[in-house]
Amino acid sequence: MKLQTATRLALYAVLELAAQPDQQFSRMEIAKKFNVSSNHLSKVMRDLGKAGLVDATRGVGGGYWFVGNAKRTTLLDIIKIFEPFPFDSTDRTEPGQETEVGQALDVVLDEISESIHATLDTISISTMLSIKDRIK
Repeated sequence: MKLQTATRLALYAVLELAAQPDQQFSRMEIAKKFNVSSNHLSKVMRDLGKAGLVDATRGVGGGYWFVGNAKRTTLLDIIKIFEPFPFDSTDRTEPGQETEVGQALDVVLDEISESIHATLDTISISTMLSIKDRIK
């Protein structure tokens, strides 16, 4: 499954901040750790702030911290901020889509999308941090 860069940055940032909730991280620290543009990350952090998942302090010594609930916030909650859902939603008709085979394929693809949705909605930030700790 391919996610947009902004979505991946959001997941990285939230996981980094949630791993150390009592600590602030500057945009530059996060950008450097994940080797990304701090300008792009700035937009992502703004969207995460609007969603109520991170907060920020400006100025010298400022930074970002996670303010969401790591046990209740799921991967889907973050992904939905940046990705259209379902992932394959489109308003255009594809060639052959109106045929029986095309309709059958749409049924299967819709089931796959629903499965992805259900899975992402069950994996919390807290669970992801546990998985990350096992990888160390």
